[in-house]
Amino acid sequence: MRAMILAAGFGTRLRPLTDRTPKPLVPVAGFPMIAYPLTLLRAAGIKEVVINLHHLGEQIREALGDGSRYGVSIEYSVEDPILDTGGAIRKARSFLDRGTFVVLNSDMICDLDLSEAIAHHRRHGALATMVLRPDPEAARYGVIEIDAETRIRRFLGRPEHVEGPLTPLMFSGIHVFEPAVFDYMAEGHFSITRQTYPAMLEKNSPLYGYVFRGYWRVVDTHDGLAAGREEIEGGGVLASGHDPRSWS
Repeated sequence: MRAMILAAGFGTRLRPLTDRTPKPLVPVAGFPMIAYPLTLLRAAGIKEVVINLHHLGEQIREALGDGSRYGVSIEYSVEDPILDTGGAIRKARSFLDRGTFVVLNSDMICDLDLSEAIAHHRRHGALATMVLRPDPEAARYGVIEIDAETRIRRFLGRPEHVEGPLTPLMFSGIHVFEPAVFDYMAEGHFSITRQTYPAMLEKNSPLYGYVFRGYWRVVDTHDGLAAGREEIEGGGVLASGHDPRSWS
């Protein structure tokens, strides 16, 4: 399997830290935050990774190199102009479309068993699976609603009416895809969540959620970064295989 880590953004909510340092290289407990999704992939046995670059991208390339420090092989997809999440994935199609693949945000730290999420995706014959989690702030990020079989039935309030009870959840920043997802993508700048997923839902494509209840922290704000540093430095929130300190 192969994977992509989205790392091209400007990190505006972490300014002024990100004026001279790209967000994926901002340190968390002694490692750049992007080390955490890299370690998550390695723990699942995924060692071929592409990372998209835009804002201060050469710093990321210089810091990570070929990925050998983290036990993976890294290629880079340079964007000029920046393409948003969907455009970034579409641009990396030639790297990703050989089979089931994973896409992760670079500013997310969690203790997910990614192998189990992938198994769930395959058991359901999904075209795409979003790793979802219960959270009281789900509405702030955008509510994703699943039925009793974990199939996604409503996405960011669309469609307005759906039969049967639904469970509202929030997206964790981790996707599992089949290559046929590219049939729903055009070239250029677009969002995977705002354009691609609603188009898939409209076509009744097999779109599923995998519910995760373990440790998760997004570190894209100063408050989130401070909390993440405290939690990880305190220990006990990540399994040893998901903590880059255990691989170093």
